[in-house]
Amino acid sequence: MAKEQEENGNGSSSLLVELPLREAAEGFELEKAICSHGLFMLAPNHWDPISRSFSRPLRLTSPPLTVTVRISQPPTSSSSTLYLRVYGASSLSPPHRHSLLNQVSRMLRLSESEENKVREFRSIVEALHGEEEATEYLRSFSGRVFRSPTLFEDMVKCIILCNCQAPPTFYRFSRTLSMAKALCELQFEIQHQISSSKAAEDDFIPKTPAGKESKRKLRVSKVSMRLESKFTESKVDNSVSDLQLSQEPLDFVGMGSFPSPEELANLDESFLAKRCNLGYRASRILKLAQGVVQGNIQLTQPEEDCKETSFSSYDKLSQRLRQIDGFGPFTCANVLMCMGFYHVIPADSETIRHLKQVHSKSCTVQTVGRDVELIYAKYAPFQFLAY
Repeated sequence: MAKEQEENGNGSSSLLVELPLREAAEGFELEKAICSHGLFMLAPNHWDPISRSFSRPLRLTSPPLTVTVRISQPPTSSSSTLYLRVYGASSLSPPHRHSLLNQVSRMLRLSESEENKVREFRSIVEALHGEEEATEYLRSFSGRVFRSPTLFEDMVKCIILCNCQAPPTFYRFSRTLSMAKALCELQFEIQHQISSSKAAEDDFIPKTPAGKESKRKLRVSKVSMRLESKFTESKVDNSVSDLQLSQEPLDFVGMGSFPSPEELANLDESFLAKRCNLGYRASRILKLAQGVVQGNIQLTQPEEDCKETSFSSYDKLSQRLRQIDGFGPFTCANVLMCMGFYHVIPADSETIRHLKQVHSKSCTVQTVGRDVELIYAKYAPFQFLAY
């Protein structure tokens, strides 16, 4: 619940919300929960190693409200609460507070089912390695894998993970980082256009009901054409006075939240590909966004279905995901990992490098799937967590 409201030095309001860790309190460390997967490095996420706090914009629902949230953990070994400092809002309605806590809980996997998985994984590690070695083994990784506040964001980020494997190692991920940042910069431009003109809002939010909208061809919005004309200019106006970003804890100048399906669905494919350097991924992201907006791709039901992470539910969800354009084995495995399935390790060229470096195992694209299964089989059904 909200515990405190205060004024910042610049006159803007912030609100402190406490999130009880409950059954996850024992052994929970925010840094381990955040810095556990490369997804935490993708915009608009920001981890501050000095203050050991995590910040990003979040979209709260009913009605829509975007705020910047800083998550921190009190520096005491017995802490059983996380502090959520909310910037950009003087108060939160019950629906907004519920949306905030749900999204933070999703990112950090603070649910009873996820906590059970963490404990079971730790038990397996202790049984295999002994308590002393297991303690050292779990010192840097506690069994929680960071994910996005929404399944849609996870799915888009899994798309931009694909085919970014050019050596050396640093550059394998830098392309993904730049695409995620560009998408958030684009969202800022879209939001800036909408807030500066009601006409722009009419372009992005069709008055046609969703059911009828799916029956007509999605058109290129006037906003996207205006954005494209701005993109070709040598200088871009990154003024943030309208959004008062100076009130927020971090410098998010020129960067917004992660774009929603509604913001992406009406964009032109060639513009999106060029603006965010997405290449062929632009088509896949657009089709995903359009499918969600039109109601052809349901995201709420899969989240409900994965609460019971059985092999049969994995197969059913995998089959559904593979019906979406661009969702091959690697992307599907990553998305399903984000949804809580850990028995399949998404295998690519980075997996080949890892097996050679860590396990002195040489393998190929054709054999890596089988090889990684054999090496980590003893950790079933949590092979990915051990990996």
